[in-house]
Amino acid sequence: MTRDLTKTASFLSLHLMVGFGVAYAFTGSLALAGGIALVEPLVNAVVFFFHERAWKRDVERDGLSLSRLVTHDHGVRAAA
Repeated sequence: MTRDLTKTASFLSLHLMVGFGVAYAFTGSLALAGGIALVEPLVNAVVFFFHERAWKRDVERDGLSLSRLVTHDHGVRAAA
């Protein structure tokens, strides 16, 4: 568990640095880049939450599915 938390903190640090660097390169503003670097991961966390819910719902029901779209599965099953 400690390794997972360390890895998560490491990735978050890299994510914030990259976000700040890209935002600064586009805006030239330290304040704006800092705001973007802090807000973007929060927005991504919310989007990820709903993304996970959609995938879970997809597994629990039939029909058009996100996993089939990603894997290009047309629902054709091999005959047993």
